[in-house]
Amino acid sequence: MANIKSKIELNVELDENRVPEKLHWTAQDGGISNAEAKAMMLSVWDSKTQESLRIDLWTKDMPVDEMKVFFHQTLVAMSNTFNRATQDEKMTATMKDFCDYFAEKLEIKK
Repeated sequence: MANIKSKIELNVELDENRVPEKLHWTAQDGGISNAEAKAMMLSVWDSKTQESLRIDLWTKDMPVDEMKVFFHQTLVAMSNTFNRATQDEKMTATMKDFCDYFAEKLEIKK
């Protein structure tokens, strides 16, 4: 049986100072084709070095208020993923408490 491959493509348009102006992504399996984004965070685990490698990008026209919401939603998603990956209910609850605190301090409406 052949291995199935799936491709996710990220395209970044930079200005003359190499600052992102436009971000687009494609994930054919997810029905996404050249969709625009204002920000992205990508984490990759390097098992050999036992460390996380990251790419964090946002366009220069990403509004700060949207960035705060983006971070909050990302933290909530990470809490959910942590729970699915570890089944550690106690730490998940602690993480979700922090997410609530984060939203409250930034005055983000739910």
